[in-house]
Amino acid sequence: MDVRAVLEFATLTRGLSLFLQAVLNAAIPDHEADAFRPPRTEEPLYLDSAVEWLLGGLSHWDAEHFLFIAERGYLYEHNFAFFPLFPVVLRGLAETLLWPLSAWLSVRGRLLVAVALGNSALFLLSVVALHALSRIVLQDRRLALLSSLLYCITPANVFMTAGYSESLFAALTFGGLFLLEKGFIFRACLALSIATAARSNGLVNIGFLLYLPSLHAISQIRVYRMTTKGHIKVFHYIWVIIRLLLTSLLGTAIIALPFCAFQYYGYRTFCTPSVSLERVPPALLSLAERKGYRVPDENGPPPLWCMRPLPLLYSHIQDVYWDVGFLRYFELRQIPNFILALPMATLGIMAAYAYFQTNPELCLRLGLWETGTTKGLDKPTPGFFNPRVFVYVVHSTVLLVFGTLCMHVQVLTRFMASSSPVPFWISAHLLLLNEPLLHRRKTSNPNVQLQTHSRNGCKHTPQNPVTALLPHFKTCSPTTQSILGYFLSYWVLGLALHCNFLPWT
Repeated sequence: MDVRAVLEFATLTRGLSLFLQAVLNAAIPDHEADAFRPPRTEEPLYLDSAVEWLLGGLSHWDAEHFLFIAERGYLYEHNFAFFPLFPVVLRGLAETLLWPLSAWLSVRGRLLVAVALGNSALFLLSVVALHALSRIVLQDRRLALLSSLLYCITPANVFMTAGYSESLFAALTFGGLFLLEKGFIFRACLALSIATAARSNGLVNIGFLLYLPSLHAISQIRVYRMTTKGHIKVFHYIWVIIRLLLTSLLGTAIIALPFCAFQYYGYRTFCTPSVSLERVPPALLSLAERKGYRVPDENGPPPLWCMRPLPLLYSHIQDVYWDVGFLRYFELRQIPNFILALPMATLGIMAAYAYFQTNPELCLRLGLWETGTTKGLDKPTPGFFNPRVFVYVVHSTVLLVFGTLCMHVQVLTRFMASSSPVPFWISAHLLLLNEPLLHRRKTSNPNVQLQTHSRNGCKHTPQNPVTALLPHFKTCSPTTQSILGYFLSYWVLGLALHCNFLPWT
């Protein structure tokens, strides 16, 4: 019943997001931003103008890159900052499910419809995966449910709706981590590998592959130490260690393979090109000359980055086109962007601080083994302070530190919201701990049920605590007002600003 409630709320928020972006895009004039806007080289068909009016807000900012790649492939050098899985999904939908509309919609029009349908479906998959992951890690039904419902009103909502890869990446990452928690290592590696084909930060998920099997191996060694004797014990130890090393090496290779393959493709495209400029449409070539975009040319010299010892195109693009680097964003004029990222950063900091303060010994031991005074991981204390949450808090903290120091800091909101469940876990934990209307007990208890309505003595589905709190917003605790206020304001503001080419996260 919890999954059904989450899916219903997620479907409602997806429909509302699509409706609001259309209304806000029509009501607010588009800002003339210095963004990537390639010329249209295809003649519009009958329904293109209607689709552009309804769904045009989903194509702005970086979404234009994904749509362009899905339509034209990787033409410009800076297009390689955007990984190929999401454009492949969009083009696949446009050429299969939406092919019957090709007489009325151009490829561009079908790609916009694919964004709306595809990201809505992917978001539903991601929320189901997050709920399943939360149930198995937190061991707390209420906390898992509330976390998933908060995810439905994520502050990164517009990026989960528009032509970005966040929903796809979240679905694959949360699904892969769930499979890893269940012990399906090979299937988990495949899911996390596919996630790396969607976003480069999928490489960070290798940390989970190295940690969780290590935890299982240490648990096995502890069992063998107590149940076996002599030479048999030694053989068991050796086998566990060999299996762990093989799993780590093979899994790391599988997860990293899409990134490496994509970088090799970029190297071949620009360092050993096999196409000439004559094959590029004149309008697109004119844009490249006007904006300084590099296109592959077999008759021209290779770019300088090809001569580096490790010629990574992705690093070159982040450095040259986006000016991404250590502390480069620490400028006075970027203070508004730091303010935009502050709520998400605050949640990350609170999660790390609260977890370490509650479990200092476990954190110092990296959660890898237990002492005589601590409980094992087989029957952990339910809730956010569960020992199984440790690796997720570490992962969230790594993303927070890297995003703050080395990235455009305003991206932190969608960067963390699509990669880590921790912002939603800590938010739900704080609501259940501090909101009297939710009747939270002092300790997490998986048997505590949400409030239910009853008519004629019959029980009904548990009430959605998020929607139940909204009518009482003014009487809620300051913690509730802060968290729901942050989630809902970013949910709406993102649609209003991003869909009209106004600066947002």
